[in-house]
Amino acid sequence: MITLLKKRILLGISGSIAIYKVFELIRYLRKKQAIVRIVMTKTSKKLINKLSLQILSNYKVFDDIFYTNNNNIIHIKLAKWADLILLVPATANIIAKVALGLADDLLSTICLATKAKIIIIPSMNNYMYKSPVTQHNIKTLRKRGILIWGPNFGKQICGDIGLGSMLNPNIIIKKLKQYFNTPLKNFNIMITAGPTHELIDPVRFISNYSSGKMGFSIAYVAALLGANVTLISGPVNLLTPPGNIKRINVISALEMKKAVMDNISNQNIFIGCAAVSDYRIINFSSSKIAKKDNLIINLIKNPDIISEVSQLTKNRPYVIGFSAETNLIKEHARKKLIEKKLDLICANNVSKNRFNNINNNYNELYLIWHDGEMLLSLNKKQVLAKQLMKQIIIRYEKDNKH
Repeated sequence: MITLLKKRILLGISGSIAIYKVFELIRYLRKKQAIVRIVMTKTSKKLINKLSLQILSNYKVFDDIFYTNNNNIIHIKLAKWADLILLVPATANIIAKVALGLADDLLSTICLATKAKIIIIPSMNNYMYKSPVTQHNIKTLRKRGILIWGPNFGKQICGDIGLGSMLNPNIIIKKLKQYFNTPLKNFNIMITAGPTHELIDPVRFISNYSSGKMGFSIAYVAALLGANVTLISGPVNLLTPPGNIKRINVISALEMKKAVMDNISNQNIFIGCAAVSDYRIINFSSSKIAKKDNLIINLIKNPDIISEVSQLTKNRPYVIGFSAETNLIKEHARKKLIEKKLDLICANNVSKNRFNNINNNYNELYLIWHDGEMLLSLNKKQVLAKQLMKQIIIRYEKDNKH
């Protein structure tokens, strides 16, 4: 399967010393039958011959923001044409422009006008790369869903050793194949993660030990596979994973339910990984309750969010639940699968031991569906997330065949 066949790739070339590598990259892309258009910055033209790139790509190379042809505004035309924009090599300057939304030349204007995915391949001196400003810009771009590939660590042309070298063209091609072969491209996936806090008074609450690590790992893998991820998280001390992830922070079960139902209508897959508190306080005290020898708290059952999602009659997504158990793991999970009308459930043992504590970095999952089951053996949660997403894709495709 030729994953780059007729893919329209716009190369944005800026003025790094690694610019010579684009010759090999263009040859690779053409060999894989991709369609390549090139836009050059003013600085890049001082380092490489425009005509050579034009011959290699077999298309006119653009560098002038004021170029027009048949009344077509070139930056809009190219912005709409591209399936993917690859900034390679990407200097600190073009990274800063894209991060800030500047549009003072053809390439930066295209980046601002496009709906296509942008991938940045950095190339610069290691001190420039490690600069707090550059790192801030990269962090900003990642939050917007822009992919950053590289840089490599090694000896640089200036003699310094460190991060900053551009990825080799063959590695870029491999990553492009993976990108265009993403099984969840254009999929919408909602994931709930972490605990909920049910307030007793302004300083006390009921909760559990959930860290959110499993749900955040699943969100990262889903985004890596091309999905548009909505991550609804209870109170956790975790950074949002890189990629196309929209994070919604909530505190209580009622807030989580509202966030889920407000955003569920266009989801293909729902993964309820959050450890939602089963109960909440009936009468929240607006002032701190004085310490007493005995305190009686009246509780009421929280809504079962995943059951409400699974019982939707319109735009129902494929529903995956989690079941944290301390005994009869599979038996209890299969019962929940049936009662809650789920498509798949992931059961794990949260009894107190050094591996399976709910707040640990390791886990073991039993996957159970209506006509089968399998074990994902003890492993890091990041690894389990990859294995789990693979199985979810298999089950989803099988259950949605017509």
